[in-house]
Amino acid sequence: MDQFMQAAIDEARKGLAEGGIPIGSALVKDGKLIASGHNKRVQEQNPILHGEMDCLNNAGRIGSYRNTVIYSTLMPCYMCAGTIVQFKIPKVVVGESRTFPGARAFMEAHGVEVIDLDLPECVRMMEEFIAAKPELWNEDIGE
Repeated sequence: MDQFMQAAIDEARKGLAEGGIPIGSALVKDGKLIASGHNKRVQEQNPILHGEMDCLNNAGRIGSYRNTVIYSTLMPCYMCAGTIVQFKIPKVVVGESRTFPGARAFMEAHGVEVIDLDLPECVRMMEEFIAAKPELWNEDIGE
């Protein structure tokens, strides 16, 4: 397992343990982990605090994002994808997109390289969460 995807998975597990949605993210710049975060919509009553947004917030101001890669356990939604495009993050590595297809085509149309690892661990974590808390999941994705 890639150490950066493992950091994102660890964040997702942390979010789940806190009673939230198990989606984690990690930001890498020049080959070094600079921040990580997880979905905190439930914990902080914040509708836009998705895993990628928390991760970027935790990174703070880093200047250019041109030499960065963002990892996420789940394919980013349009809100997070828009932020990735806006900041010109060139590459996204995703744990899975089976449970949520997200905004892959949008990111790719804006020049972002998207790699979907289709990791069974990420799929299982989301499937179990969605089965256990469908109303919370539907709220998270705007259904």
